[in-house]
Amino acid sequence: MLMEKEHNFAVNEHGYYGEFGGAFIPEMLYPNVKQLQEQYLQIMGDPAFQLEVDQLLKDYVGRPTPLFFAERLSKRYSTNIYLKREDLCHTGAHKINNTVGQILLAQRLGKTRIIAETGAGQHGVATATVCALKGMECIVYMGEKDIERQAPNVARMKMLGATVVPALSGSKTLKDATNEAIRDWINNPADTHYIIGSVVGPHPYPDMVARFQSIISQEIKQQLLEKTGSELPTHVIACVGGGSNAAGAFYHFLDDESVKLVAVEAAGHGINSGMSAATTQLGTPGILHGSKSLLMQTADGQVIEPHSISAGLDYPGIGPLHAYLYKSGRGIFMSATDEEALHSAFDISKTEGIIPALETAHAFSVLDKMEFDETDVVVICLSGRGDKDLATYMNYL
Repeated sequence: MLMEKEHNFAVNEHGYYGEFGGAFIPEMLYPNVKQLQEQYLQIMGDPAFQLEVDQLLKDYVGRPTPLFFAERLSKRYSTNIYLKREDLCHTGAHKINNTVGQILLAQRLGKTRIIAETGAGQHGVATATVCALKGMECIVYMGEKDIERQAPNVARMKMLGATVVPALSGSKTLKDATNEAIRDWINNPADTHYIIGSVVGPHPYPDMVARFQSIISQEIKQQLLEKTGSELPTHVIACVGGGSNAAGAFYHFLDDESVKLVAVEAAGHGINSGMSAATTQLGTPGILHGSKSLLMQTADGQVIEPHSISAGLDYPGIGPLHAYLYKSGRGIFMSATDEEALHSAFDISKTEGIIPALETAHAFSVLDKMEFDETDVVVICLSGRGDKDLATYMNYL
């Protein structure tokens, strides 16, 4: 399932996509990261491991997720729009594809304690879920600001037995939660595995998470073949913060130049407003959370606090694969403001009967900025459902 082919955009042996990637880590973490680097491909390639992952994805997560033809949306844009329904995964988002894989990997590495960071809370819930399933201790770090705006997910994590630790520094969001998780890992290297939720962090995390999420594009190809007679869409559209749902949706199309890969970042109050998270537009090469990528930073290298109405896109960097897709021109990077995302969330709810997560709503908002032919096949990765964002949505009802 996870090892079908190598492609031109694959990470190299040093953990780089072009100039981006690598592993910039404190000495205390070197043994942990080295162990992962040396063993992750071997473990993921083991048929028994793959069988166990496949079984859980099928019977526990509910895969394959449907590829839904959005009839009214297609009619409006005079094209063919399909929605990859990751919102129908157990826990309500794509995040569990990765946590299922990583929890099994952690067990094989002999780890007994799991830590994670979360912004929107979906990764935290997905991590707490698999820890409950496997009877492992779970600590989730979450920014204090995100704890307030994602209260339903915090309640779910606690109900699943996880300890939720607030990050009280900086902007009190995802970046700060990640800092706290890394600090914990440094202090507890022997028994702890850090389940990173996105395609960020030191090598091998960006590649490992992308491989676990690649089930999304693998299914898209199979489902499109059944529905259209061709396994290749013309466009794949996904929202990007760190970028795991986009990496998964793009993965098996990276080498097919006919497929346009459209990544949508959070422009917040506007790209140049000073309240944005559009990293490719505002970022420069830098090192954050263990890898070199594009990063919103000042001239002297201080991280600029990002802003997005969606907690899952509120991050000052982007995964190194996406930085390479942007720099190489393989990916088309667009952005949507808070206002545009909110408009799309309400519009999709009323047009297709699906309430999307605020993160996902960003992906829908670029349909108005693009031109499509009648024969185009457009796949949007509907990465999560909007239950967690109802408190925000209610402010605009």
